[in-house]
Amino acid sequence: MNLPEVLLVEPKRFGDDRGYFLETFHKERYAAAGIRLDFVQDNLSKSTRGILRGLHLQHPNSQGKLVYVLAGEVFDVAVDVRVGSPTFGKWTGAALSADDHRQLWIPPGFAHGFCVTSESALFTYKCTELYSVSDEVAVAWNDPAIDIQWPIAEPQLSPKDKAAPLLASIDPARLPRYQG
Repeated sequence: MNLPEVLLVEPKRFGDDRGYFLETFHKERYAAAGIRLDFVQDNLSKSTRGILRGLHLQHPNSQGKLVYVLAGEVFDVAVDVRVGSPTFGKWTGAALSADDHRQLWIPPGFAHGFCVTSESALFTYKCTELYSVSDEVAVAWNDPAIDIQWPIAEPQLSPKDKAAPLLASIDPARLPRYQG
């Protein structure tokens, strides 16, 4: 990951011929890895191939998100949108699947999005703040200044995501501040 605050987590899987066991969250173990916030809301999204959701964030009630896939595969992205950050406007991404069980930690202050690369996907995320429609901010998924290398060229988008502005045109007061 080229953004140090964004973490790729690979939970331990224990299996045999009957199946497997996977611990998807353990507060002390994740705190030792750098994820030290409490989670207050879990979300589940079902989408089909070619759906792109994002780029979304909340401010001032910024959400940290621990995301992973229960079925299928997605390409997941985090973008640093903290005003004053040395990595402002930079992105990182990872393929996440139900087969590899990898998780991505997107800290507060980062925009998040994903696109479905399998026939369908069940995508879940643990959030550190409750959803607040009045705090929601969207950034254009195809902002040329960010230049995300999505694995699909013509995604299916919601009306909100189609209308999302470029990062440079968002009032900086609507974005989180870098704390150093």
